[in-house]
Amino acid sequence: MKATKPIYIIGHRNPDTDSVCAAIGYAHLKKALGENVVSARAGKINAETKFVLEHFNVPSPMLLTDLYPRVKDIALNCRTVVKATDSLRKLGALMREYSLKSVPVVDETQKIVGIVTVSDLAKRYFTELNMQNLAESGITFRSIIDVVDGDVIISGDAGQMVKGNVRIAAGSLKTIQKIIKAHDIVLIGDRSDDTILECVKQGIAGLIVTGNGRVAADAIEEAEKRHMFIISSPYDTYTCARLINQCVPVSKIMQKDVTTFKPMDMLSDIKGLMESTNYRNYPVVENDCLLGVVSRDQLMLPERERVILVDHNERGQAIEGIEEAQVIEIIDHHRLGNIQTSEPIFTRQEPVGSTSTIIANMHWHRNVEMPKEIAGVLVSAILSDTVLFKSPTCTPYDRQTAEKLAAIAGINIQEYGMAMLKAGSGIGDMTPMEIAKNDLKEFQIGQFRMIVSQLSVMDTDAVMAMKADLLISMDLICKKEGYDMSLVMITDIIKEGTYLLFAGDPKTLIGEAFKKNASDNVLYLPGVMSRKKQIIPPLSEAVKRYKA
Repeated sequence: MKATKPIYIIGHRNPDTDSVCAAIGYAHLKKALGENVVSARAGKINAETKFVLEHFNVPSPMLLTDLYPRVKDIALNCRTVVKATDSLRKLGALMREYSLKSVPVVDETQKIVGIVTVSDLAKRYFTELNMQNLAESGITFRSIIDVVDGDVIISGDAGQMVKGNVRIAAGSLKTIQKIIKAHDIVLIGDRSDDTILECVKQGIAGLIVTGNGRVAADAIEEAEKRHMFIISSPYDTYTCARLINQCVPVSKIMQKDVTTFKPMDMLSDIKGLMESTNYRNYPVVENDCLLGVVSRDQLMLPERERVILVDHNERGQAIEGIEEAQVIEIIDHHRLGNIQTSEPIFTRQEPVGSTSTIIANMHWHRNVEMPKEIAGVLVSAILSDTVLFKSPTCTPYDRQTAEKLAAIAGINIQEYGMAMLKAGSGIGDMTPMEIAKNDLKEFQIGQFRMIVSQLSVMDTDAVMAMKADLLISMDLICKKEGYDMSLVMITDIIKEGTYLLFAGDPKTLIGEAFKKNASDNVLYLPGVMSRKKQIIPPLSEAVKRYKA
């Protein structure tokens, strides 16, 4: 039985500090309330967030690249396997006991070497018109002794390999002498002592007396001289013959060319191969080692990932594959977007400056104790999203929450806040394309699909010197990824203003939204620091008035 899958708590793509820290903080709250959750992120950690996590010694949330269902989501543990050297009798017993249609074949290190199916087993028995040539099967005398459940009268060299065929001693003594060859294993029923002795003298490797038949002393004495084995089996000759055929190793009938999947293969990618090969079960392997099996039936109804979205609620900003997952909660501080759910869910959205403000107060409302490091990451997110309380999105509630968190975390808000913002404000070796995608969020504004990125810096000169290359990168993003417009906010933390660069069409929408001449693909917007409150609303209103 598979363990219950965790619920992922995850922020938007191209995560900022609030997105990451909100996931960490809400995961802490949920775990304290007894829920199986994991904090996650949908992209690379930026410099500011890295500073925060290192300062409070908090591990980065796990990286999820998408939520598309994968083989690992439906694979079952595989406890029933056989080795290539196991007998067909053991294989058949396993298939009957566990009602299996196929069984993986592994070696001593659990590496997959083949698979054997009911069909393979059936083909073996359909061709069983005569005794099989065991000399080519690589079996030992011990295998035969074990399979006929007999009493060992003389053991001989039980580990020796079978070199001849299995013969049935039937008919006259002359006929038997013609049939039997040296190194053969002979099945004989209730025959005279002379017949049994003559079989021994033929130089055979072993004798199986069926139906609990008696073996005379002189035959036993002769057999001991020849170091052969003699077994007395309770089964009749026909049954013994069938059982001996079943001691053939699995390697003789298994399929060596096995269709396998890896745990991270997407279900959408393997459906075609399943349809073309039409097997019932497929081994799941990692580094050739067997991890489990996946059946065609499971592919129909895979268990969906359960996720809680923080700091966003728009499909375009969510992790890839969100449509394949089950959204069970949303905690956010943005406008209502277009995420749709199949059933009612818990949502909490407040007009505050940071999602972490909401999550901090949810701890206190539920009387959940908050350790220093959780308070530290949450206050950091508030300071980041409100740009140290300078953003117009900042509310008294944000400030009060931040002060309370700072006391728990043991930091000075101004000193720590400036150090954090400075850590994230340098462009370092960022390329124009990386700046164009920094803290990127996608919006559907009217009929236009837009992206708005933001980079907060202490000094805008170095970034604006790259203006030409930035605009080229922005235009390339629009053409390559199908956006109507790309906007980049270069926000000056000290001067509290933003250079707004834009590419794509319709450019007239920018002038209409901000009531300025939008020439040269850049506008300076003094006092503008918030994408949520000062960029998206004017654009939304301008779109309503726009006429193509």
